[in-house]
Amino acid sequence: MAPADLLRQLFAAAVASAQPARCLPPHLPRAADIGAGRLWVVGAGKAAAAMARAVEDHWDGDPQALGGLVVTRYGHEVPCARIEIVAAAHPVPDAAGWRAAERVLASVQGLSAADTVLCLLSGGGSALWPLALPGMVLAEQQALARALLASGARIGEINCLRRHLSALQGGRLAAACYPARVLTLLISDVPGDDPADIASGPTVADPSTCADALAIVQRYRLQLPPAALALLHSGQGETLKPGDARLARSELRWLATPQMALEAAAAAARAAGFEAHILSDALQGEAREVGKVLAALARQIAQRQQPFAPPCVLLSGGETTVTLRSSTPGQGGRNVECLLACALELGDQSAAQPSRQPSGQPGIHALMADTDGIDGVGSAAGALIGPDTLARAHSLGLEAQQMLDAHDAHRFFATLGDALHCGPTRTNVNDFRALLIGAC
Repeated sequence: MAPADLLRQLFAAAVASAQPARCLPPHLPRAADIGAGRLWVVGAGKAAAAMARAVEDHWDGDPQALGGLVVTRYGHEVPCARIEIVAAAHPVPDAAGWRAAERVLASVQGLSAADTVLCLLSGGGSALWPLALPGMVLAEQQALARALLASGARIGEINCLRRHLSALQGGRLAAACYPARVLTLLISDVPGDDPADIASGPTVADPSTCADALAIVQRYRLQLPPAALALLHSGQGETLKPGDARLARSELRWLATPQMALEAAAAAARAAGFEAHILSDALQGEAREVGKVLAALARQIAQRQQPFAPPCVLLSGGETTVTLRSSTPGQGGRNVECLLACALELGDQSAAQPSRQPSGQPGIHALMADTDGIDGVGSAAGALIGPDTLARAHSLGLEAQQMLDAHDAHRFFATLGDALHCGPTRTNVNDFRALLIGAC
C-alpha cells in the first residue's frame, strides 16, 4: 500500500470511530427509562445533526413524545423528522445561531420533573450557541470571536471567557431545564476531555471564575466591549458552581473522544503491519512549533531508531493554535500550518538559505487534518507530505517559508495537489496527526 493511501486509511478509521450512528445508540435512554414524560432534544456542534438523526433512528418510544431543536454548522445538516435542524456559522457566530440559541432556551422553560432533556454536544457548540448575557449584542460577540481566534489563546482559555459571557453555557442551560432530568451526550474535541470546555459546558458546573476570565483578557490584551467588561467586573457573569442544586439531575456520558479515535487509527495501522505509537491525545501549543517537534522526533526515529524502531506510525491529537503574525493572512488552518512547518523542518530549509535546493527526509510521510472535515477556512480537512514535497514546491515556484509566514498553507498544499478533501464528516474529535516513518 502506498504511504499516502495508508495515512488516509488511518484518518478514515479515526473519523469512523466517532460517527454518531456508531457510538450514540448504546447510550440512548430507552422509553422505559423516560416514563410518561417527554424526551426533548437540544444540542449544538458540528456533529449535532448527525447525533439527532441517530436519536430518531434508535428511539424505541412513541414518536409523539420526541421533539427538539439542534444547531449545527452550515454544510453539516442531516434531515430529521421530529427534531428541527438549524444551521449557523462557525467559528464566527451569526444571527441564525443567536436566534436558535434563544429558541432553545425558551423551549426548555416550564419543563416538569417527569420530562427528560437530551443534550447533544460536540465541537463547535460554543460558536453555534452564541447568545450572550443581557447587555451584549451579536456584533460584540462576533468581534470577540475574531479577536480570540487571532490571539493564540488555548481552547480552554477561550472557553473560560465564553462561559462567563454566555446565556446558555457555564451550566446555565441545565439551570433553565430544572427540574427536568438532563442527560448530556458528548463527543469531545478538546484536550483533556473537560466537559466544561465542550460547547463551553452548558449543562455542567464550572469551577472557573469571572476573575479567571479577566486574567485571560489581560494576558492576551483583548479589547472587550464595555458591556462584557461590566459583566466580568461585577460578577454578573458568574457561572454555576459545583454543588449547585439545579445541577442535581444533570448527568453526562461520553460517546467519542480523541483518545478513542487515535486507538482506532492505531488498530488500523497494526492491521496493515506497522507498529503504532500514540504520543498524546492532547498536544497543544503554537501549530508551527508542534510541527517542528514532531519533525525532530520523526528524524530521530529514522536516523537513530530512537525512541522507536522504524517502520512505525506516530499518532497524536489535541488542538494547536495559530497566532496571526501577518497583516494579510492567507488561506490557512492550524493543521496545515503544523504540517508545513513539519515539512520545512524535515527539509532543514530556512529563510536564511533561499537558494538551497530543498529536499525532504527519506522515508517520512505525514498527514495532518481536522476530523470535522474542514481545517480553518476553505474546504480541505488538511493535507499530506512526503520526502518530495519541498522539491515539488520549489519546481512550481512556491516559497514554503514565505507561505508559512503568511499563514497560507492551504494554498501551498492545494497547488501541489496534496490537500485532503473529504467534506464535512459530521463529527469532531479535533486534530489528527499521523507520521509514517520508514515507509518505502
